[in-house]
Amino acid sequence: MSSENGAAAKNILGHSRIFTPEVINDIHTKSELGRYRMRGFSMFKPIPHWDELMFLPGTLTRFVIEGYREKCETKTVLGARFAKKPLELDIPIYITGMSFGALSLEAKMALAKGASMAGTATCSGEGGMIPPERDLSTKWYYQVIQSRYGFNPHHLMLADGVEFFIGQGCKVGLGGHLMGQKVTEQVAEMRSLPPGIDQRSPARHPDWLGPDDLSLKIQEIREATDYQVPIQLKLGAARVYDDVRMAAKCGPDVIYLDGAEGGTGAGPHIAAEETGIPLMAAIPEARRALEDVGLADEIDLVVAGGIRNGGDVAKALALGATAIAIGHSSLMALNCNKEIPGVTDYEGTMGVKAGQCYHCHTGRCPVGVATQDPELRARLEVEAAAERVYNFLHTLTLEVQMLARACGKTNVHSLEPEDLCALTTEAAAMAKVPLAGTNYIPGVTEERTLGEIKALLEKQLANDTGRGLRDV
Repeated sequence: MSSENGAAAKNILGHSRIFTPEVINDIHTKSELGRYRMRGFSMFKPIPHWDELMFLPGTLTRFVIEGYREKCETKTVLGARFAKKPLELDIPIYITGMSFGALSLEAKMALAKGASMAGTATCSGEGGMIPPERDLSTKWYYQVIQSRYGFNPHHLMLADGVEFFIGQGCKVGLGGHLMGQKVTEQVAEMRSLPPGIDQRSPARHPDWLGPDDLSLKIQEIREATDYQVPIQLKLGAARVYDDVRMAAKCGPDVIYLDGAEGGTGAGPHIAAEETGIPLMAAIPEARRALEDVGLADEIDLVVAGGIRNGGDVAKALALGATAIAIGHSSLMALNCNKEIPGVTDYEGTMGVKAGQCYHCHTGRCPVGVATQDPELRARLEVEAAAERVYNFLHTLTLEVQMLARACGKTNVHSLEPEDLCALTTEAAAMAKVPLAGTNYIPGVTEERTLGEIKALLEKQLANDTGRGLRDV
């Protein structure tokens, strides 16, 4: 028997790294469905990420800041370019736009209250304003979207900031999705849709075909809000340099850049995996674009996508962001993907373990976050959830301050690329910071060296020409 097993083992060649069990399952599922697969959550495949960057704190060459005795400022101002009332946040982090529909009423209320406790902002997301969220938000963005769902000029006038949603990182070039099981009577009324029918937003705004039209639309909203509040353009990160240059010329106060790591309540699986670029590659490109059009000091840069902790926030600030918007991690603060003994049963109801759930689009969220089911919504207690959101935002801020002080900064906005190094050549090339232990930045170093060689050759040629003329 043992010899037979030994012979069988010798005949095992291995397993395919291309046709993995997940890929085979995906093919089987598509063959049965006849359509692409929908899901929530964010990107699944591995990409260069924030873990591949490290800080270079002060030792002898930098004067560090004492955490218990010396301040490290976190105040963040967005939209001072044209707005009479820029958005003033106590911390450099706020809650990004997530719609009522994708999220429950209780989730929206808890996010609003938690953000207000932390002195920061929330955003309406797609589909219009819900009064409880506006009431609980001390600082609130109103989102203007492609479909015009829920747009109300009276609600626009209540906003502290206006965001034009042009694209998002997890599905660049596509519109929003809300599956029919989450389109209740209330959600349908807000969006002027029939209940129970899938909602798919257009991929582009009907009000403009190019930057000239967008400039006019921005001006229209400025006049409607009496130039009081900032106007922000949200872009999915793709052709970042060109997109940001064009966006900057349209007259916004703020540009929001969403990396490929960003999550969604519903979207095609293939889009989440195959569109956009990582955030740490996008930020340097955005800064370069703003510098090249001479607006780096006038237009603020908000970034989002895959932000998990204060280290990620600090790295984004160091690369050039003014503020960071979070979505997915704030939902986890609400208890997303948490097994609650005696209450939830992820494997029984969702077919996956807590921590591996990506079924936000189904409306069956076991913890009451991404659902409209009254029974499931009752599992989310607003006051306790708001406290967790506040705790999370407060902790992120403490972590950012800790790293900033270690780098000798008395303001988190003083973090800079010089405070970072990369652990891999890919991260060094994307973030444009040196590979750890070297001065080497892939692409940048070669370009500088080539420039030096060209300058030396030009100098030599000029000297040779000068000598030739003297000889004559």
